Amino acid sequence: MTGKSGGQFSQKTLLHEHDRVPVDAIRDDDDVPHVGRERQRIDRWLWHARLVRTRSAAAALASSGHVRVNGARIRAPGRMVRNGDVITVALKCGVRVLKVTEFSECRGPAKADRALYKELG
Repeated sequence: MTGKSGGQFSQKTLLHEHDRVPVDAIRDDDDVPHVGRERQRIDRWLWHARLVRTRSAAAALASSGHVRVNGARIRAPGRMVRNGDVITVALKCGVRVLKVTEFSECRGPAKADRALYKELG
């Protein structure tokens, strides 16, 4: 097809109403409260447990391969962890081995955040 100026019209695929996914069908894990959950993103958990200062640092730590979950090295900050998972983190101060005991809705005081894990090694 050509237009009045002689250029080509591009064929655009139009979405019809029946082709669209309803917004409420798309589930975002950040919309669900973290308390009482069975799992949480590793970057968010590391930040809530106060192993790193910022969430972006937690994401960078997970992406760089310095975190293992149940012995398997992870490369994605979106990796989900569950209660009972063993997390090995290589930090500048040394290696920490932790067992996930619970999750937190937000980053709270340091004393409360220590309840998120049990130190194994």
